[in-house]
Amino acid sequence: METRAGTDYISSEMANRDLKAFVESHERLFVLTGAGCSTNSGIPDYRDADGSWKRMQPVRFQAFVADDAIRSRYWARSMIGWRRFGHALPNDAHHALARLEANGRSRMLLTQNVDGCIKPPGAGWRSTFTAGSIWCAAWPVRLSYAAPTSRKIWSASTQAGPTWPDCPSCGGVLKPDVVFFGESVPRDQVSLAMEALEQADAMLVVGSSLMVYSGFRFAQAAARRGIPIAAVNLGRTRADDLLTLKIQDRCEAALSFLL
Repeated sequence: METRAGTDYISSEMANRDLKAFVESHERLFVLTGAGCSTNSGIPDYRDADGSWKRMQPVRFQAFVADDAIRSRYWARSMIGWRRFGHALPNDAHHALARLEANGRSRMLLTQNVDGCIKPPGAGWRSTFTAGSIWCAAWPVRLSYAAPTSRKIWSASTQAGPTWPDCPSCGGVLKPDVVFFGESVPRDQVSLAMEALEQADAMLVVGSSLMVYSGFRFAQAAARRGIPIAAVNLGRTRADDLLTLKIQDRCEAALSFLL
């Protein structure tokens, strides 16, 4: 476990005490979560301890809208991955963050995830993959479960000559309601998050390497404001030199004090 002060390595117990003290000493936390928050729900993350890609990179927005073959491959992979993804349930990290919000210490929770495991208490949520999941469920396949990144999915799954989903209204390209890699986050959402960050007295990063700029920019903004930043992540982050406290532990373990 590493803290920025002297980059000393300390015990897990001591590190978690430091995180508990950090959280309890700030009343207006801006929380940002990433893929590491959901790994204990059975959803694999993207990056290794060095922040590099573990497997094939996700499809980028420009390729999805421009190339029929890439778009078809995307839906084929989604068909396989949805069987795991669609049944994921919140884990203790999600429950801890919900408790943090219920206690009034989290003024905004901004997540880079699309799994639906984090949502306001009592609120419903709209599945970002509803159309695709219905289509996937309706198309019988001969494959047993495989990792969504497997190259075998494309060659094996297309032998039946599937028809990929189009917009039911106009017949145009159907895209999941998520922000792809290479796509811009809507400006109004960025502005809303930045306004919340302006009111925060500290920032907490949970399970994100911040390698993607859409998340990293909030750490940069927090550093410019001079507010402290704590991060829980297994491995390096793009913001390591900006952190006040870094805990290298599983998210659910590091946040267990909130439960």
